[in-house]
Amino acid sequence: SQAGEAQATMADQPSAAAPPAPDSEEDVSSNLAKMNVTTEAATAGGGGKSKKKGGTNNSNSNSNSNNSNKQPKAPPPPPPPPREWTAAMQADCDRILSVGEECISAAELRGLIVAKGRGSDNEAGLNLYDGFEPSGRMHIAQGVFKAMNVNKCTSDGTNSTFVFWVADWFALMNDKMGGDLSKIQIVGHYLIEVWKAAGMDLTNVVFKWASDEITHNAHRYWPTMLDVARRFNITRIKKCCQIMGRMEGSLTAAQVLYPLMQCTDVFFLRADICQLGVDQRKVNMLAREYCDAAKIKRKPIILSHHMLYGLKAGQEKMSKSDPDSAVFMEDTVEDVERKIMAAYCPSKAEEEEDVGEADANADGDGDADGDAGKESMHLTEDTLKNPCLDYIEHIILSPPGATFTAGTTTYTDFPTIRAAFLDGTIAEADLKRGLIDELNRLLDPVRTHFADDERAKGLLEQVRRFKKEEAEKKERKPAVVPVVAGSGASGDASGDASGGGGANTAPQVRRLNLVELGKVQPNCHLVLAPMPSVKPTLQEALDVLDQLRAGPAGSAVGSSTPEAPLVLFLSDWTAKVCNAIDADAKAIDAYYTVLLTSLASLDPELMARVSIVRQSEAILADPSNYWISVINVGRHFSLDDVMGDTLRDNDCVGHVIGRLMLIADVMGLEPASMALPARRAESATIHTLIGRYFHEKLGSMTTPGTVVVESPSLALQEAKESDAHKTENDEYFLLDDPKVHGKSKMKKAFCEPGNADFCPPIEVSFAFGGGAIPISRSEENGGNVTYTAQADMEADFKSGALHPGDLKAAAFGIMVATLTKLADGIKANPDAAKASKALKQAEKKAAKSKKGGKK
Repeated sequence: SQAGEAQATMADQPSAAAPPAPDSEEDVSSNLAKMNVTTEAATAGGGGKSKKKGGTNNSNSNSNSNNSNKQPKAPPPPPPPPREWTAAMQADCDRILSVGEECISAAELRGLIVAKGRGSDNEAGLNLYDGFEPSGRMHIAQGVFKAMNVNKCTSDGTNSTFVFWVADWFALMNDKMGGDLSKIQIVGHYLIEVWKAAGMDLTNVVFKWASDEITHNAHRYWPTMLDVARRFNITRIKKCCQIMGRMEGSLTAAQVLYPLMQCTDVFFLRADICQLGVDQRKVNMLAREYCDAAKIKRKPIILSHHMLYGLKAGQEKMSKSDPDSAVFMEDTVEDVERKIMAAYCPSKAEEEEDVGEADANADGDGDADGDAGKESMHLTEDTLKNPCLDYIEHIILSPPGATFTAGTTTYTDFPTIRAAFLDGTIAEADLKRGLIDELNRLLDPVRTHFADDERAKGLLEQVRRFKKEEAEKKERKPAVVPVVAGSGASGDASGDASGGGGANTAPQVRRLNLVELGKVQPNCHLVLAPMPSVKPTLQEALDVLDQLRAGPAGSAVGSSTPEAPLVLFLSDWTAKVCNAIDADAKAIDAYYTVLLTSLASLDPELMARVSIVRQSEAILADPSNYWISVINVGRHFSLDDVMGDTLRDNDCVGHVIGRLMLIADVMGLEPASMALPARRAESATIHTLIGRYFHEKLGSMTTPGTVVVESPSLALQEAKESDAHKTENDEYFLLDDPKVHGKSKMKKAFCEPGNADFCPPIEVSFAFGGGAIPISRSEENGGNVTYTAQADMEADFKSGALHPGDLKAAAFGIMVATLTKLADGIKANPDAAKASKALKQAEKKAAKSKKGGKK
């Protein structure tokens, strides 16, 4: 999709609201010659056919009678004519385009300016966004270069706002500042001070802190993130790893969250234009792909600015971990001179060297393996790769009317400077000296601000101290990775969870605490409800009941031991991210309603003691601590660990997120014990991950005892190799089966004479027969007999003493009674009755969608 969008032409871009075409293609933008501008062919809207409601002749006559007293509807007003494209709007478009090395797409930008830009009646105007990870000192690209670009995009009259997303949570996931959120936020305040001092016009600039905004709008943010995650597979998200400077093979599970959350930010902030670096291109393209998947008509425009080279040979970008790879905003005059005089400055293209390993390890993030983390940060071909010329073109000459002096000659355009340097007219020493003078001129206001302003001075001192501590920590190579400090429910980042208070200081654990919040009783026995489907089965209900009964001795009905609290956890948000029932929230709720009603019908005494906890409600009770715990779990495990043996790269990445959430759920509930179903393929992986995390990271918490429960199988037919031979209605019992299916399905059930190894009537009879199964038969066939032990029935069936017909006759009665009980329970509960109908509608919708997909 990226290649397709990059190759589209402006001529392919239809737009009902497009301004009148200019006289020549050159008028579209005076910057197109300098830029790699790309556009995208728009897809047609998905207007479906309207449906006419029919009816009987009587209803039609009634309708005609009623309509006789009604006035005909007035036709809708015609759409307003498109606004005239003015010279001022063209200037805005040119100026904004000059910021980027690539724009996807220029035609869409023109349409956006018409709709929201200069002179429009849209009060919100254009909304641009960039996210900055507060991860240490700021180099000149982040400081001066960004300030210049923001000023271009928010120039007076443009009717635009630039939103800075201070991505403190993203820095947390990327393990910056040792994963300490309080330190990360101090660095964030330092960045803002730098931008102020660097000349950024803050009139139309807004700073938003990710931790605060996400915490206070958790009900909007996290469901959107889950929806993004469910629409992409693991392979697609791995391709976004370049935004983190990480190699695919070394990803932690938390780093999969990074592109998903960044994609979510675009929609959460209602960004019209993503104005980030070329290195962020893949995740910005992910946002456009999400629009296709979610049927969002207006896609965000991607305006990717140039990535400045590092000052050393072969450095595709600057590196904060290498002080000599860039000029930093707090560098002294002497620092700038030393760095620029030593900078790589070729006057002719040199043969490519294998600098991949040096570049990949520039941030200490990965090895030399070839993957997305090592891809070039540039879209335009540059065989020279001279960082000094790069600085001159993109920083010194960026402001309107800027000049550059080398030796005694002053230049006004970059091509002339480049040509003069390559042919020897400008000596390397003169080029560098001129660059040093200009850089110091730009940095002098910043130096003055951080020298004279006490708050700014204090922030800089703290940031320098953090970097020194980081360096010392790397030298010591501690054996234990610090536990992350996270924001509380208010978004405040007080407290240091890095263990910096001393070797014996216990790490602070950030988690959801449902016991403390009064949502569950302590030391409960936990059972996780099955993943929702449009066909809730009797097997699923039996599994849940058996898992509830499998708790400590006190869980047994009638036990003299004090009762253990029982909790049934409904993972509705996990169901959404795992695409259960196509993430239909109403259908997911309907499944749980039918399940809970059926459980109460099957064992009312047991279910009266069960507390029902809905995941979404639990999370929203303290969303900040919950998602901090999810991030921490992901940071601890590699992506491969979480995928285990049951997930593949082509699987939905939502399953990875779901597993991280599950561990966070267990932390929040803090159960004394929990049960997992043996038939669930991922139970072994989940058991291992929970055990490891509690043992390796949560020393202050007790690891829950886990029991894997194997319930009797209620499958009515032998497993078939091909789906083509399956007759689903005869495979198993549904919770809303009519009672007649108790006989019809059992009549068709597999029951091979003498085969006790797989005999559904025996399993079903002992699962729901109450422990005593009466067999009625004539005296000549052995007479009546009652079985109280399943082994005895199996032995008689195997020997032939129990005939299949007699066995099935008993099973008929048991299943008719069971389905009658279930049907009566659903009928007596109006919500359950509606839920059953809702699931059938969801099933029809899914079948229709599947049929349409095949076409």
